[in-house]
Parts: sequence; C-alpha cells; structure tokens
Amino acid sequence: MLARSVESVLDVPPADNTSMDGYALRVADVPQAGTVLSVSQRIPAGVVGSPLAAGTAARIFTGAQVPAGADAIVMQEQCEPLDGAVRVNAVPAPGQWIRRRGEDVQRGAVVLSAGSRVTPQAQGLAASVGAAELDVMRRPRVALFSTGDELAMPGETPPERMPPGAIYNSNRFTLRGLLRSLGCEVTDLGIVPDRLDATRSALRSAAAGNDLIVTSGGVSVGEEDYLRPAVQAEGALDLWQVAIKPGKPLAFGSVRNGTQRATLFIGLPGNPVSSLVTFVLAVRLVLLRLQGATTVAPRALTLRADFEWPKPDRRREFLRARINDGGGLDVFANQSSGVLTSAVWADGLVDNPPSQPIARGDAVRFLPWSELLT
Repeated sequence: MLARSVESVLDVPPADNTSMDGYALRVADVPQAGTVLSVSQRIPAGVVGSPLAAGTAARIFTGAQVPAGADAIVMQEQCEPLDGAVRVNAVPAPGQWIRRRGEDVQRGAVVLSAGSRVTPQAQGLAASVGAAELDVMRRPRVALFSTGDELAMPGETPPERMPPGAIYNSNRFTLRGLLRSLGCEVTDLGIVPDRLDATRSALRSAAAGNDLIVTSGGVSVGEEDYLRPAVQAEGALDLWQVAIKPGKPLAFGSVRNGTQRATLFIGLPGNPVSSLVTFVLAVRLVLLRLQGATTVAPRALTLRADFEWPKPDRRREFLRARINDGGGLDVFANQSSGVLTSAVWADGLVDNPPSQPIARGDAVRFLPWSELLT
C-alpha cells in the first residue's frame, strides 16, 4: 500500500500527439476526398517537427508530437502516398486522432492516493508521471500456528502411518498462502500441543516482533481448547464467537509483547472452511488496515440464485457458490464446514442474512474470491 500520495509533476501526454500512423494536416486544406497535398516533413515518435505550412501534410507516426498548425490526423489507410505528396481520401474532422496535452493527467493532479494498492498498473501510472520511487507501508509481520494433538504434517507422516484420529494440517497451508498473498512476512510456528503451558509459550513467542498472531483451532468451548485462557493470561480477549456460519468460534484480542503496543490476536476455527471464511471476512480487513488501506470492504455482486435455500440458519450464512454459464449462482451440495473441496469448486460466497430463505430466481449478494483473497 502507498504510504504517500503520488502527484504528477507534468502533463500526460506532455504535448498533443497522434494516436495513429498517418498524416498531420489542416482540416481547411482538405475540402473534399481526393485532395492532394505535398508532404513537407516526416515526424517519427520522439522527433519534434516544424510548424506545418498551409497546403501541406506531415507524415507522422503513432505517439509523435503533432506539429504546430495541424489540427487533424488522417490515418494512413485513408491516404494514398504519391511521389512527394499524398492523396487524402477522406475529409477529416477537427481534432480527429489527436491526443491532447494533459488529457490523461494534468500537472499537479494526485494520480495515486495514500492507502491505495501498488498494482502493476499503478506502478506504470507512477512511472508515466516521472515517479522513480514510491513510499510504501511496511509489510505486516504475522505469526501463525495451529493447535491440536490430532494434526499431522503431509510429507512427514505417510498415510499408512497416521495414528487413529489423526488428520493432516490443511489450515497451515491455506492460511500461510493467504497471508503471503496479502503481502505479509510470515513466521510459521507450526503445530502447538494441546496444553495450556505450551499455548501460552507459543503466544509469547509469536508476540515478539510481530504485528498480528493468527491461529487455527482451539477456540471452541471444549476441555481441550486452551487458546481462550492462554490469551486471557498473556493479554486480553475482546471478542469470542460471532453469529456467522461457518465460523462461529472466532476470537479477537491482543497479547503483551513487552512494548506499549500489544500484538493483535485473531483465533480462527479449526474446521478448514470455517478457517478460510473467517480469514477472508475478518483477518483480511485487519491486515489491510495495518498496511494503511483506505478501502477494505469487498465489493459484492448482485446475482440471480439458481438454487433454493428453504431452511436458513439463524446466523448470517456464507454459502459456497459458483457462477454458472447462465450468469446465475449454483451452491455446492454439501455446505459442511469440513468440506474443503467446496471452497476450491466455488467462485465465492453468497452472503445470506440471518433467517433469510432463498427461492430460485431471487437476487442475492455474492462475494467473489477475487474480492476476498487480495
């Protein structure tokens, strides 16, 4: 994100120029199609021509500065070159194919505002106004760990040696990828055992030198869920559980780090879809704010439901859905919070209000992944 706005020190384009290969001329000199004019000069891009004499034309190429006195460009396809002259086979309109000085950017204009993303096109725009360097916000430093004695790592434990009840830690890879896609520096602390002392120790390590701690698992209300008491012991817990589905057991707080400004903490559910959904709805916003973004809310689309949802939940629901060939939405058949295939299949999430049934043909609010993952 930009830390300081970029202001143009020049007009773009800096002078009137042609958007076509052709001939620069005076409209008054071409009263009818077939008029023949002598060619007085040749102007490639990067060359400044001489003022155009009345009754003549200048051979000109895309991007070249329009010579003084010319008020139109006729594209070469509408001209017939002759020996030292040109036959103009179309009557030009004043100003045609001329890009005016400053029509894109005027000197002194703010072309990129502080808090905006430094996209490839933004970098190109900055370069077009002469900005050689950009002041940007520091990348957020985020510590990540998972909790759960049932977790195993792919590549370390082959399937045939998995203990009974064990599962592979998919959240570690999903969350790490999401954090990096948002420009974060990630400290991956791996898997923390289901013990209060181990969880407190992990929080202390994670708080040191980081802006945010993101965890998955251990935020429910079971006897083996230690994050709540651990965060309360090492800092403060400001939020516990939200009325959304999937993702109810979401936690937000902070952990002391030895400075006046504590490290933020967000605890995500352990179920893989719940973890993904709460990340894109909550963690993403925090990370964008840490980077100085001025716009953080994802833009929603209003699309037609090509499905029925007759029994809505009392909580606000986020349904995995895909845009079909007819421009409507289909939902994945199994909306369980443990079905990660639904997130790969889907194009985004239907944001359905609490207790709101959906009938086929209804207009629904759709959040595409393209808005939620960047």
